[in-house]
Amino acid sequence: MPYSLLKPFTLFLLFLGLSFGQAAHAASKTEIDIEVKSALKRFKKEVDAADEYLKIAKGILVFPSVFKAGFGIGGEYGEGAMLINGKTVDYYNTAAASIGFQLGAQSKTIIMIFTTNKALKKFRNSDGWEAGVDGSVALVELGAAKTFDTNTIKDPIIAFIISNKGLMYNLSLEGSKFSKLDK
Repeated sequence: MPYSLLKPFTLFLLFLGLSFGQAAHAASKTEIDIEVKSALKRFKKEVDAADEYLKIAKGILVFPSVFKAGFGIGGEYGEGAMLINGKTVDYYNTAAASIGFQLGAQSKTIIMIFTTNKALKKFRNSDGWEAGVDGSVALVELGAAKTFDTNTIKDPIIAFIISNKGLMYNLSLEGSKFSKLDK
């Protein structure tokens, strides 16, 4: 690698290492369960139709903290749990990589609601499920939060992305890969 690229590359690796240091620590089942419970409580508080969707859910996949960092090249990672009938049945991670203009780091919460048994079964039986490839996900965005309910959005998988500022706008899960963890 030319010397002129070595310094920015080294800084990038250091930046990613610091940003993902917390994410690299694999959480225990108990830690994930506590964070999932807290994320669902926040979801119910911040999203008007949350209770409606939770009632019709065949399964709920919750990632309390997905960390994303980038400096030209970016990546994200988070761990979470699949709940069926209010009980944790599996643990998962999500990961994605991206290239393009990006600088900084952020954390977000992802809540995916499976409204059909068919979509839930396909997801759970996959060996690494990728959004946009193995199935599509309807993403509920800021602005729709006050006007959507189970009558207006009927997709088999519905996702909500929440930042520290609330329901996020104009984001995508395309390319995010979800894999079952051995916990």
